[in-house]
Amino acid sequence: RRPGQRGEAMMSVGAARGALARGLRAGARAGARSYTGWPFLSEENRMLAETCRQFADSELAPIAGELDREHRFPAEQMRQIGEMGLLGVAVPAEYGGADMDYLAYAIACEEISRGCASAGVVLSIHNSLYCGPLLKYGTEEQKRELLVPAAGGEYLGCFMLSEPGNGSDAGAATTTATPDGDSYILNGTKAWISSSYEAEYGIVMATTDKSKKHKGISAFVVNMKTPGISLGAKERKLGIRASSTANVIFEDCRIPASALLGTPGDGFKVAMQSLDSGRIGIAAQAIGIAQAAYECAAKYALQRSAFGGAIGNMYSIQEKLADMATKIDAARLLNHKAAQLQSNKQPFTKDAAMAKLFASETANQVAFEAIQVLGGMGFVEDMPAERHYRDARITTIYEGTSEIQRLVIGSAVLKEFKDLI
Repeated sequence: RRPGQRGEAMMSVGAARGALARGLRAGARAGARSYTGWPFLSEENRMLAETCRQFADSELAPIAGELDREHRFPAEQMRQIGEMGLLGVAVPAEYGGADMDYLAYAIACEEISRGCASAGVVLSIHNSLYCGPLLKYGTEEQKRELLVPAAGGEYLGCFMLSEPGNGSDAGAATTTATPDGDSYILNGTKAWISSSYEAEYGIVMATTDKSKKHKGISAFVVNMKTPGISLGAKERKLGIRASSTANVIFEDCRIPASALLGTPGDGFKVAMQSLDSGRIGIAAQAIGIAQAAYECAAKYALQRSAFGGAIGNMYSIQEKLADMATKIDAARLLNHKAAQLQSNKQPFTKDAAMAKLFASETANQVAFEAIQVLGGMGFVEDMPAERHYRDARITTIYEGTSEIQRLVIGSAVLKEFKDLI
């Protein structure tokens, strides 16, 4: 081998990898999006999907890897998302929102998450866990002062339920809100709080009457700059690294009595109902991640040659792609059903749990198989497949683990049969 030949070969391999990675990203932008042709989607839904898809392809997907590596919050992109009206998708126009339905919310979360899963979770939390409770339980004054600018994209909100000592056991809150004249004094720590560093306001669950257990939990909307509120270090996470996650500590934090959301003791109900809606958002996030991983694998299968032809010609690869496509559409249908039920003001707790369970586990399965299709290229940062794999993992954990979803579904199923006996 002549001097420099090895270096030239390495440069050639690097150039080929770079070209293939760029081709895959371009291919994802041109990927087939058949669900927008479903007959039960409205023209408004189709237009929203196309708008969100174009934004994700042009503003999110090209920088998602960089944001992930740098653990950098997509501040400018979230500002643009707010300008698009996506931070108040299902909020009525009179309160600053886009005045669309919950199917629109699911579509927006999916398309944004396809471009960047971190942006997707910020979008989901703000819509379902912050704007949602304010819309349903807020006083008219709270709606005018807090919901209108939040839905209009002027600031972000967060939701504070989990604690270091309880995650799935939401009724075991140890954070307290002690009445003191025309105020409440908050003490305690909330854990795993997404958007805690960027949020201007947040909804916090705190115990106001320990003797009533979960019925003694109340909800409050607080300014995150209130004296007595501090943030822990940002968590170094496996995935969704561009979203901030941290503990929120309350130390003799005095808030006005007017910060109460709903009535005393409503907190657990506020949390559970908000999580139902949030599960539709996280299911959509999972579907977006799965779709991105699937598109990456399908494009690679057409471009990668081995054994005398494209690997997509191999039955083993086609089998994987077939399973991916089927599971993604099934998850999407489950989620659209739950969203339609919520829009129609029908019970949707079981359906949201089913959608979240199936979509999150589908995302993990699809992301796993996408790496198998890419082989060694799926294991390196040149390709987005490894990021999709990492991002997918959290979807089976937050907004209720898969185990909790099965409890919710199983309980609902037994109740349905019991009513028939």
